[in-house]
Amino acid sequence: MKLEGKVALVTGSGRNIGRATILKLAAEGANVVVNSRTNRQQADAVAEEARALGVEALSILADVADRDQVASMVSQTMDRFGKIDILINNAAIRPHQPFTEMTLDDWEQVRGVVLDGAFYCTHAVIPSMIENEYGRILFFTGEGAFSGSAQRAHVSAAKMGLVGLARSLASEFAPRNIRVNVVSP
Repeated sequence: MKLEGKVALVTGSGRNIGRATILKLAAEGANVVVNSRTNRQQADAVAEEARALGVEALSILADVADRDQVASMVSQTMDRFGKIDILINNAAIRPHQPFTEMTLDDWEQVRGVVLDGAFYCTHAVIPSMIENEYGRILFFTGEGAFSGSAQRAHVSAAKMGLVGLARSLASEFAPRNIRVNVVSP
């Protein structure tokens, strides 16, 4: 129960690694916010699994690429829990597409979810962390950010952008007891 009393928001947590992250945080005692872009049933099911571990859980549908939806998600979380201690930027889309066929809309859609979404979420929660002089922010990236992947230039670029964002935020906010890291599973 290392995280008892903490509040964690995990984007893209209705399934896969996001779901597993929610359940691990809940097992450690954190109250959790499950986020999905469109699948209410998945988000509610994960929240129910977390509640079964003895914590409070809230499920919120929000597209992290939309800053107004992010602001609403963070506002709902603050109304319910009064703070956000942990943010895990996990939401992503990873389409395969030849670079020569990629449109500006394709590029912007991936960047919007992966990089802009992480920016919007981090920017929205950092005031709570500064006020409480405590925060943990994590960005999920992947091997493609470092090695590149055929037909995934937009994904690799956005994921590498997370590395730069995390490094800068870590330097800026470490004196405020806010740790920022990148994980590349």
